[in-house]
Amino acid sequence: MAVWDDVVGQDRVTEQLAAAARDADAHVAAGSAGPRSSADDAPQEAAAPERSGTSQMTHAWLFTGPPGAGRATAARAFAAALQCVSPDRALGGAPGCGFCDGCHTTLVGTHADVEIVRTDLLSIGVKETRELVRRASLSPAGGRWQVIVLEDADRLTEGAGNVLLKAVEEPAPRTVWLLCAPSIEDVLPTIRSRCRHLSLRTPPVGAVAEILVRRDGIDPETADRAARATQGHIDRARRLATDERARSRRAAVLKLPLRVDDVGGCLKAAQELIDAAGEDAKQVAEEVDAKETEELRAALGAAAGTGGRLPRGTAGAMKELQDKQKRRSTRTQRDSLDLALVDLTGFYRDVLAVQMGASVPLANDEVGDSLRRIASTSTAEGTLRRIEAVIACREALGRNVAPLLAVEAMTVALRAG
Repeated sequence: MAVWDDVVGQDRVTEQLAAAARDADAHVAAGSAGPRSSADDAPQEAAAPERSGTSQMTHAWLFTGPPGAGRATAARAFAAALQCVSPDRALGGAPGCGFCDGCHTTLVGTHADVEIVRTDLLSIGVKETRELVRRASLSPAGGRWQVIVLEDADRLTEGAGNVLLKAVEEPAPRTVWLLCAPSIEDVLPTIRSRCRHLSLRTPPVGAVAEILVRRDGIDPETADRAARATQGHIDRARRLATDERARSRRAAVLKLPLRVDDVGGCLKAAQELIDAAGEDAKQVAEEVDAKETEELRAALGAAAGTGGRLPRGTAGAMKELQDKQKRRSTRTQRDSLDLALVDLTGFYRDVLAVQMGASVPLANDEVGDSLRRIASTSTAEGTLRRIEAVIACREALGRNVAPLLAVEAMTVALRAG
């Protein structure tokens, strides 16, 4: 199975990446220093192939696309193709076989020359970025490429972005940066102008269902239902198809529109949404925090499981870990709440489709009775206002408005229609 097989519904992008991987392989075979900098070319804001006779490989790439499009999957697949050491290439085989040591270790995250950076915090700071830049300046241990995959480039602080700019502006030989972000506007203009831009689209529902069946062994009916419910979001579809708690949480969200008949119901529904998001954060903390804390205590010299006193001078390290865990809890709560709001938007999208007599498939046909009930007791204009209220809530949360206040304002707006 080639590394591109998990990049769902992105044929145009995979063709360009495969061509770039072949050019990169030619660089290695010829023993050249590496791809030329994008600064040597005019900035490329579109994902068009280069002129005939010119290498399609460059040192910095920017993958953008809506949530669930598979930005990080495409970046990891490209990294694997760059590290491919399959002997079939000598016979004309394309890089990215998916079976060799280079491909396998890259895809599972253990390749010595591939750094995959993802964060469960709210932002990526200067300290972490400087460490990445230091790593990028090293020569590849295996002699091919030093690849940095930054899955959350949109979470770089302004200072961190400026630190990264220098490395992208003056790349080290044989170093390739793969940046991922929801949109091109989420990355500093000075950085994106030095990257080749690839725009991914939302995968078709059928393609998402197919990969759930093929890769995860999910039965076709469940896979199709999950793909439709998440409107092509690959990771959410997998979670919905395999996690009973995710299905229960979504079912509770889809009941919310029927519970905002009065102000009391609005406030209660808002509180329950916040509580559910907090429970998600607590669950993650229980799974991860205790292990991290115990590992750090052991590293600092405290006996495992004893709760004994730490050596002097180590309190700062423990405080830093606690702050990190607190930020991760905040991020988890926000992500869980945002997921609920996305499901709510999908519900009202279906209501609008029923009201307009549209022939599009419903994402939430399992609650068809509720959809038709809401549709029959409201107008299309009211449904649009409700969708706008959910979007406004998501934007307010992005501006750090207190979650409970933002959600309460939304539920009251849903009642008003």
